[in-house]
Amino acid sequence: MKFEISHENKALLDQVIEMIRNDIAPKETEFHAEVAKGDRWSFTARQISILEDLKSKAKAAGLWNFWLTDGEVGPGLSTVEYAYFAEEMGRSPLAAEVFNCNAPDTGNMEVFLKYGTEAMKSRWLAPLMQGEIRSAYLMTEPDVASSDPTNLAMSCVRHGDKYLLNGEKWWATGAGDPRCEVYIVMVRTGGTDAPKHQRHSMIVVPSETPGIEILRPMQVYGHDDAPHGHMHIRFTDVAVPAENLLLGEGRGFEIAQGRLGPGRIHHCMRAIGQAESALELMCRRSLKREAFGKKLGELGANFDVIAECRMEIEQARLLCLKAAWMMDRGNARAAAPWIHQIKVVAPRMALKVVDEAVQMFGAQGISQDVPLAAMWTHLRTLRLADGPDAVHRRQVARAELRKYTQERD
Repeated sequence: MKFEISHENKALLDQVIEMIRNDIAPKETEFHAEVAKGDRWSFTARQISILEDLKSKAKAAGLWNFWLTDGEVGPGLSTVEYAYFAEEMGRSPLAAEVFNCNAPDTGNMEVFLKYGTEAMKSRWLAPLMQGEIRSAYLMTEPDVASSDPTNLAMSCVRHGDKYLLNGEKWWATGAGDPRCEVYIVMVRTGGTDAPKHQRHSMIVVPSETPGIEILRPMQVYGHDDAPHGHMHIRFTDVAVPAENLLLGEGRGFEIAQGRLGPGRIHHCMRAIGQAESALELMCRRSLKREAFGKKLGELGANFDVIAECRMEIEQARLLCLKAAWMMDRGNARAAAPWIHQIKVVAPRMALKVVDEAVQMFGAQGISQDVPLAAMWTHLRTLRLADGPDAVHRRQVARAELRKYTQERD
């Protein structure tokens, strides 16, 4: 089992690290300050300038689409190697987009690559690969327990050469972005007579299709994440060409597994980067600030806190690399338990590290003056995104128990 990165890709990683530190991070405060100016759901001229300048620089340097671990169409990183890149991108809220490695677009691009028609690839995949448009993935629904996706109920009924969609989706991340031009939507096409995992399909829906109504932006601990957003959307007799259905009726779960596996581990890789940033902030604070005549690091159990954070980050990173290594072996079923494990471990670990950093900063830690509060809300949300912890633990336990069930058989 090898977790090394090639010499060539290490040089690329060094370029990414340098660009995040010298070009991206210094622009973050200015970029986010622009959200409060004018319409929150559009980009200001300054935001567009910041983003496009950074993206152009990244693209010109070949620092682009690292998530494409298929060497025939991408830069040729293994999933293990990409883990190191994603971790560094996790240190900055702008970095993933600058390198065109941002969610949910990476997952949607995977879907178009694996399952899309040539027309879909031309219309949607090509501009997504160039970072010219954005996309959203619509799965979760307000009226059912979506942690069990067999509950999903959005109606998708064939009428001649079209499908009609009716229902609601929420937590559609990225659907508030004015550049979002396409949705990939999980819908129900089969009745109760069909097997449970063959009742759903995925369909590609242009975001400007008549009958789509954005009801509201969902707030995450009181914040709407404008202009990217997480939208609550209603579909009323939305007519979509029949050829927009991916693979065919009843194959939604097949596509979902192909999409969600890589997406889950990418989230975890970035979470480890956030934990590293939080630990760095904590350490610098502990050495700079004094109370009761001592540096904060010398007070109470702060030495132990810092040590525990370092050890837990290292453990989580190794588990993430193990999951990535399993994915690189090409057996999705064998990799699944490892992906489920890291999906629980990484956000939970990172959340703990950020929380300890908040404690070290005191009242400033929950303010807008440091990024810790925003990191905390993102990581707490990540424990629900792509399935809550309990669902992933259930899958881990089932895989573990299966060993002994098979032994008895």
